[in-house]
Amino acid sequence: MMLAEVAATSSALAATSSRIKKRRLLADLLRRTEPEEVPVVARYLAGELRQRRTGLGWRSLNGMPSPAAEPSLGVLDVDAAFERMAALAGPGSAAARIALAAELFAAATAEEQALLRGLVAGELRQGALDSLLLDAVAEAAGVPAEAVRRAAMLAGGTEPVAEAALAADDPEAALAALGAFGLTVGRPVRPMLAGSAPDVAAAVEGFGGRGVIVDAKLDGIRIQVHRAGDLVRVYTRSLDDITERVPEIVAVVQRMRVEDAVLDGEAIALDEAGRPRPFQETAARSATSDAEVASAVTLTPFFFDVLHVDGRDLLDLPLMERLAVLDEIAPGNVVERVSTADAGVAQDAFARWVAAGQEGVIVKDAAAGYEAGRRGSAWVKVKPRHALDLVVLAVERGSGRRSGLLSNIHLGARDPEGGFVMLGKTFKGMTDEMLAWQTRRFSELAVEDDGWTVRLRPEQVVEIAFDGLQRSSRYPGGLALRFARVLRYRDDKTAAEADTIDAVRALASTRTETDGPDDTVA
Repeated sequence: MMLAEVAATSSALAATSSRIKKRRLLADLLRRTEPEEVPVVARYLAGELRQRRTGLGWRSLNGMPSPAAEPSLGVLDVDAAFERMAALAGPGSAAARIALAAELFAAATAEEQALLRGLVAGELRQGALDSLLLDAVAEAAGVPAEAVRRAAMLAGGTEPVAEAALAADDPEAALAALGAFGLTVGRPVRPMLAGSAPDVAAAVEGFGGRGVIVDAKLDGIRIQVHRAGDLVRVYTRSLDDITERVPEIVAVVQRMRVEDAVLDGEAIALDEAGRPRPFQETAARSATSDAEVASAVTLTPFFFDVLHVDGRDLLDLPLMERLAVLDEIAPGNVVERVSTADAGVAQDAFARWVAAGQEGVIVKDAAAGYEAGRRGSAWVKVKPRHALDLVVLAVERGSGRRSGLLSNIHLGARDPEGGFVMLGKTFKGMTDEMLAWQTRRFSELAVEDDGWTVRLRPEQVVEIAFDGLQRSSRYPGGLALRFARVLRYRDDKTAAEADTIDAVRALASTRTETDGPDDTVA
């Protein structure tokens, strides 16, 4: 397939807001894609390169050659070019990388160059989200969307599922190929995610009087642990393998009386009194295998679900049955919980756990199966304050005491149709250590710099506390955060997991103040 076909589809996707039209455009292109090209085309349609790091930045792209008059690039040729760039290292690699990029851009038409720039910068605003792409794969293969989604959940990614479904000769064969994707110990699955509610009562009432499980929401990092015999692997919520960094978690799981297991939980650093240490310490410990750091901070795993034990998949069992199994195999390492249908009992647990330093609670349907990779209504999180996980869209250079640092951050909520919606700015809550870290981090994400504001690839998630929302004509979403302040950076979350503008609007519908002084910049 020619890159020009992908670029044309990308432009058409960006030009329509209709989800149905987007799905049809995606499905039409996928039908014309050769099986060996599907992983590349699917990733490009989702707005990403297959290479996690290419070493290219916005400065590198500023001096690219003029576009070619006619298309000549195949998608596999383009993928190979980025693979060569990503593999470069050492002295002279930067110049060699720019030379390879210049060669690639010189062969690309204007529309293809726009696609390539968007892929490199992570800002391809075409509204082709992963969920929409999965629906398009289903349409192209002639199979139910649910079959594709479940296979992708268990495979831990879209590309292999798309390749399998689209390589089949007919829908029956496609369904058989999708059915071959099962839970495999050692291969991480997409974790089940929680929606949100403004308070505990609303969360409990949302289940219509049914019994619920109320879990303590620990202030740690999400982990998924796979054990096959003596071999243990530990994955993050983004499915990164951190096994070598966390031997203490491996040791805990190896002591369990099971042969095979897949566990879902949290890892957290505790102080001498058993209270959670600052989240940054947990995050820093999970990010390194440095012996000095490891000796100072120990991670303790606590599990809240089990998906597989000794040859049995438990995904489709009710939560209560899965928890009975979990209690048998992981005593002492289970997240504290209560079972109730009474909002008062749930509120008491919430208050107790928050007082103990935890984040809040997750209210769960006791009868629900495990919906891997999905943020649905079966799990609902409640936090003790107004807080959102937003994406940093840009950052401003500091002045005065913060001169030389990147300081005031621009905050955006995720738009389900693609892109991000700005809600305000803040530099409140930032420690000196945080300022130093974000200066390094945002220099890596920079795509444009006018001397004051540095625009970023929208990748870094930050948890923001705020006092309320107000209507605002300043921002395109019509809303602005009041007295926003940074709680912590969420390296355990991707931008695709940030809160949506729809969630913000739902919160605003309960109580929104009118335009006033600009409270969003602290």
